[in-house]
Amino acid sequence: MRRWSLLIVAIAIHVITLSASADEQEKKLIEAAWQTDLPAVTQSLADDWKRDNAIAARKIWPSFRGRAARGIAVGQNLPDQWNAEKGEGVRWKTPIPGLGNSCPVVWEDKVFVTTAVSSAGITKLKIGLYGAGDSANDKSRHSWRLYCLDHATGRVLWHRVAHEGVPPVRRHTKSSQANSTPATDGKHVVALFNSGGLHCYDMEGKLLWKQDLGVLNSGAFDVVDLQWGFGSSPIIYGNTVIVQCDLQTDSFLAAFEINSGQQVWRVPRDELPSWGTPTICETARGPLLIANATNFVRGYDARTGKLRWKLARNALITVPTPIVGHGLIFVTSGYRPIQPIYAIKLNAVGDISLDEELNSNNHIVWSKARGGPYLPTPILYGIFFYTCGNDGIFTCYEARTGKLIYRKRCGSGAATSFTASPVAADGKIYVTAESGVVTAIKAGPEFEILSRHPIGEYCLSSPAIAGGQLLRRTQSHVIAIGAEKNHAE
Repeated sequence: MRRWSLLIVAIAIHVITLSASADEQEKKLIEAAWQTDLPAVTQSLADDWKRDNAIAARKIWPSFRGRAARGIAVGQNLPDQWNAEKGEGVRWKTPIPGLGNSCPVVWEDKVFVTTAVSSAGITKLKIGLYGAGDSANDKSRHSWRLYCLDHATGRVLWHRVAHEGVPPVRRHTKSSQANSTPATDGKHVVALFNSGGLHCYDMEGKLLWKQDLGVLNSGAFDVVDLQWGFGSSPIIYGNTVIVQCDLQTDSFLAAFEINSGQQVWRVPRDELPSWGTPTICETARGPLLIANATNFVRGYDARTGKLRWKLARNALITVPTPIVGHGLIFVTSGYRPIQPIYAIKLNAVGDISLDEELNSNNHIVWSKARGGPYLPTPILYGIFFYTCGNDGIFTCYEARTGKLIYRKRCGSGAATSFTASPVAADGKIYVTAESGVVTAIKAGPEFEILSRHPIGEYCLSSPAIAGGQLLRRTQSHVIAIGAEKNHAE
């Protein structure tokens, strides 16, 4: 029992430290945790809300879905009522040229976002639930850019052109040429573009290094020539930048030294194209890198790329990012007919694949054969695990057991298709429809829609929450929603 408690403490403290080096409040939290005797810390961690609040965003949201892709924030004091379409509750609204489905990230007073600007002025998206995964007819010359905005005002502080040229791969009609969310550690900003370029800047926009990763050709598993565009985002772990590049050919996982760009390790992957971002968590055996994909979900040693475990029986198209909590790794995918949800132990090793008739084994606590989301990454909040299907079916499970709590439809009217992943703050879960309607749902075992908020533009990217603002990347803008005076700032 004591060993298990120590492991929980190590996980919680490590997640805090991943991206919070500049936040003094959270530094003190880490120090206090180590100085407190174990029984008191264990008792505190038993309160799920306190545990979530300890790792939740306050002033930083450093990568896709924030710290460890958990998508949660605390102490934000967001307004109960707002309407971006009418300007109500809008702190600022900054136009961003071009088209990008990448998400904003935040480091204290700076917001970063990427885009790809077509020389033909093409910014068209085709939203909705449709089966034909066609490539967009856009062969114009593009300019791939990174923008830095002031968090308080939305003013553009600087922007940099990373690359210009004709995209080497076409995009899906619902996609863009800038799908990958940047990552920052407060000293570096790393951006990965569909051009194949991995670029690292300092916080003032100085280019520190770049790497050409080649042609990032991701598309249909069954039609090699059907191109959809790359989607996985880079993550920063310690002094390395890690990228998951699952392509039509020559898939790989690689780590680069963040100060120099020098390759630290590279692992070839026998994989079909995938679009999810990898996740890192701490375990008793050291940092674990979890990569979702078709042939296998895999766990690697994040320091070396050495394989620790693999799990078969996944969907042919994988998009959601793995998330970690309650001492479990949650991995999902939702392309029919296989739509699994897996809750995997942190100490898993070897081939952990389930026999077809089973839903658990020594390494998997629980699983579901159906119900995994196709596009949105799930959210773990308190003691519950929530999924949102791209059709707006919102489902709540008990995280530790997989017990179904409820399954309800959260969409309404024009809000019928969903790509963005849900995020949460202060007891509310925010779910965004592609048409640009945000639904606030009360966290907990009872399904309750608290409010709906129009944005006024298509919105396919997941929001960021930090510094008392809900930051939305829409088809043409970055929009900050927040109270006029906010104690989170």
